[in-house]
Amino acid sequence: MVVDEKKLNEFVEKVGNEWGASMGALLNFVGDRLGLFKAMAGAGGALTPEELAKKTATHPRMIKEWLAAQAAGGYVTYNPAAGTYMLPEEQALALTDENSPAYIAGFYQVLAGLYKDQEKIIEAFRTGKGLGWGDHHHYLFEGTERSFKPYYVANITTSWIPSLEGVKDKLRRGGTKIADVGCGHGVSTILMAKAYPNSEVLGFDYHRPSIEWARKEAEKEGLKNITFEVAGSTDYPGDDYDLVTFFDCFHDMSNPAGAAKHVLQTLKKKDGTWMMVEPFANDKVEDNLNPIGRLNYAASTVVCVPASLNENGPALGAQAGEERIREIVTSAGFSKFRRATQTLFNLVFEARP
Repeated sequence: MVVDEKKLNEFVEKVGNEWGASMGALLNFVGDRLGLFKAMAGAGGALTPEELAKKTATHPRMIKEWLAAQAAGGYVTYNPAAGTYMLPEEQALALTDENSPAYIAGFYQVLAGLYKDQEKIIEAFRTGKGLGWGDHHHYLFEGTERSFKPYYVANITTSWIPSLEGVKDKLRRGGTKIADVGCGHGVSTILMAKAYPNSEVLGFDYHRPSIEWARKEAEKEGLKNITFEVAGSTDYPGDDYDLVTFFDCFHDMSNPAGAAKHVLQTLKKKDGTWMMVEPFANDKVEDNLNPIGRLNYAASTVVCVPASLNENGPALGAQAGEERIREIVTSAGFSKFRRATQTLFNLVFEARP
């Protein structure tokens, strides 16, 4: 075997950077849990390790090392003359502002939860029996809500629903009915209920703890036009829905073809609309070999594919692509299917009976 030493060294350097990033992700989770980033953002200037430790009731020696790691990773800046550290405004926005579409701290909780599930994931690789969504550590559910919420706030009612033909005006007029299938903690459902107060909005998910969480959140908001029920994608109740929504869940399902048929049965036949939001993906693997594709394939490997396999599903995966989804939707009997819009992270599809 002939080894190109230059390529080998480049690869080892790449791996070294990823080791630092992996350990850094754990430190970012710690910073989120202990309020370190928020304390720095609210300090109004640079802090010494001792000052940050005092603000957060933590140990100064641990904080000193944490800050050095954050500075090495480019998360904070360091002033060697003063021995102080500062969280730049841009990093503060991404790490502490839960209402910003750039908010990223929730994903570190997702990662922490997946590492807690490592033995279950390894077993899924060995057996192919999968791993159900509800069998993951609760950090996954909570972190997913925190990660997706700001992005949903920025897009669902401002760009995704408006990209559908005639739907926005219909929902604003009211007297309409929306089914949000696979709603999880209910972030998307609650957003639509608030935006369209004269519409009836129903959220469905087969994961009972998520539905219970969603009910509590809706109660906090004082919403009267929203209902949450435990139900799956192939048996959720009701009919004559004006709009059925699937947010980032179709590719996880055990029976996506059956889900598509059920949507068709429950939509208004004349002018009902199915909106499906899926992770951004090209149809060919070679066209997804980029940072976004890497993230989605990785998440799909440990969450999405095992979730479908757990119920003997087809395991579409997070990078199923438009053509595969189109095939399933049109085979179920839908006459129209199109890509309504897209973002860096998502594809938004519209289907009509």
